[in-house]
Amino acid sequence: MLTILFFLLAAPPRVVLTTNLGEIEMELVPDRAPVTAANFIRYVERGDYDGGRFHRTVTLRPDNQPAHKVKIEVIQASVRPDAGRPFPPIPLERTNATKLKHTDGVVSMARDGPDTATFDFFICIGDQPALDFGGNRNPDGQGFAAFAKVVRGMDVVRRIQAAPSKAQRLTPPVTIMKARMLK
Repeated sequence: MLTILFFLLAAPPRVVLTTNLGEIEMELVPDRAPVTAANFIRYVERGDYDGGRFHRTVTLRPDNQPAHKVKIEVIQASVRPDAGRPFPPIPLERTNATKLKHTDGVVSMARDGPDTATFDFFICIGDQPALDFGGNRNPDGQGFAAFAKVVRGMDVVRRIQAAPSKAQRLTPPVTIMKARMLK
């Protein structure tokens, strides 16, 4: 019980991603998305994002999302290709339960279906309500699990989004040289 109380009273954890285009600092929200925040932290602590990469940019350019009626703007990252075995997928912490919204700078876990998220994450550029519970970006309407917010480095996020790409694939990917927890 004391550990839980300390966790809730402590300052929110922060993670810094050092990329070849600059640093992105994010503040996690474990009091509202505990499962998703803890999942992200275990990949950071295991070092799986060191050597990872931002590999996807979703923009409003006409050629970027031709098959989607609902347009979004995000950049997506993953662990390094030779990272350890993924942890089991986590339950989806829906935004209608967490009360978090996909606003500018919000960090969220990527997924295929509900309860399938592992290590890929994305950062919103601008407000993206179609990614919240009830949003219509995915046919299931379940949304994505927001768990953090960029507090420094949105200029880097925007540089990554504007980097050269073919369709949605960054060419070349933007390397995450190091992901570290701030003390």
